[in-house]
Amino acid sequence: MGQVLADLIGPEQADRRLVAEALDAARVGRFHHRAVIVSGVGFFTDAYDLFVIGTVAAMVTTQWHLSTTETSWVTGSAILAAFIGAFVFGRLADAFGRKVVYVSVAAIMIVGALAGAFAQNFIWLVVARFVLGLGIGGDYPVSAVMMSEYANRDDRGRLVGLVFSMQALGLIVGPLVGLILLGSGVADDLTWRLLLGFGAIPAAAAIYLRSRMPESPRYKAWAAEHGRRAPRAPGEIRARIGGLRSLVANRRLTMLLVGTAGSWFFFDYAYYGNTLSLPVILKGVDPSASTITKLALSLAMFVAFAVPGYLLAVWRMDRIGHRRLQFIGFAVMAVIFAVLAAVAQLTSVVGLFVAFFGVSYFFIEFGPNTTTFVLPSEVFPVEARTTGHGASAGIGKLGAFAGVFLVPQLQSAIGLRGMLAVAAGASVVGILTTVLLPEPARMSLEELHPPAVPPLDPTGPGANGASAAPAPVEPTAIAH
Repeated sequence: MGQVLADLIGPEQADRRLVAEALDAARVGRFHHRAVIVSGVGFFTDAYDLFVIGTVAAMVTTQWHLSTTETSWVTGSAILAAFIGAFVFGRLADAFGRKVVYVSVAAIMIVGALAGAFAQNFIWLVVARFVLGLGIGGDYPVSAVMMSEYANRDDRGRLVGLVFSMQALGLIVGPLVGLILLGSGVADDLTWRLLLGFGAIPAAAAIYLRSRMPESPRYKAWAAEHGRRAPRAPGEIRARIGGLRSLVANRRLTMLLVGTAGSWFFFDYAYYGNTLSLPVILKGVDPSASTITKLALSLAMFVAFAVPGYLLAVWRMDRIGHRRLQFIGFAVMAVIFAVLAAVAQLTSVVGLFVAFFGVSYFFIEFGPNTTTFVLPSEVFPVEARTTGHGASAGIGKLGAFAGVFLVPQLQSAIGLRGMLAVAAGASVVGILTTVLLPEPARMSLEELHPPAVPPLDPTGPGANGASAAPAPVEPTAIAH
């Protein structure tokens, strides 16, 4: 497939419709699988680095005698930086191409992971995690959009979902490595450093693999059609980066952004707040639980509930519908969190709590955790696709940052049940923001945003400088 795309997209110009039709009709093959792995390696790194910090923070807090606020900064600094990184690198990938950002963000993650492993004090660790978070945030839009733009119309959700499902592996590997290190008698001081340093290994693999991938064919065709070249003048560079204003000025794109970013914000508030604070939550359910016990319970929930949710989402989302699956997941999350908040026994018996909380994990993955990643890679036009995805991911990470800080505070102020009631409310708002989105499953990306002006036919109307009317593109009826 790679050679076919290379033949379609010449160095000077390309017919966007020809490229789109070829991509949409292509069967899933070796190139698609390679693209999933290449994007997935980076996203595994994102997930591992983000979620391992809950265990690391517990150890560092004891070793360095950190306050609750300081611990929250250790846990949340990477997420705050991801908010910035998603915005910045998402915009850069639309302005200058996907591939250069694709490689650069992996390099930033290496620097952040290694710097964190060698941290000597609280400030050093927070800064290192912030650098890491910039790379993680930038990886969200390019990983999703590169796969979305490579994919065919019928399997796009599955392929982008497979990239995202690498988060499941990161969720499992982090606690598993922690259990192995702690179980083998490695000192806590060395354990948390190794946990952070290991994040540099997959990021290094991502740099090598991504440098060998071609530029997104849809983006390259659009750039050729519009005569885009690598800018030389500082004014042109500023103009391209400043193009974010055009996204906000367009009412339709603004509503799409409210839908994608709003649902991601409220989802990440509930998800990251609960997941990164899971050791604290489990301690509230069972105050006598050891660190190893809490790690084992977390791992058990991920394996028994989260992994099947990821797999089922990847398998069925293109048939169910991406928007519809987001509705389903948010609705079940709201119900589960509300029941946990209403029934006191469910938060006082470990087995009952793990079972109910685990069901929420299943529908988190078989629902908005996957779809909030997939939908922004589809609903925006090619010239604003990574910008829109990056803005959505960034605002989502702002919700995660709020959750990381607020969940422990809420648990202290209004108890575990009160905190879960707030999470239920956030899930309801997630449903309301999803209403603003279209259903893109099994539609071509070009059907959602057809090119405004087709390439000119040199023998027909529009030749020799005459204006040509845009050719209408009728959306194809999609059966779900």
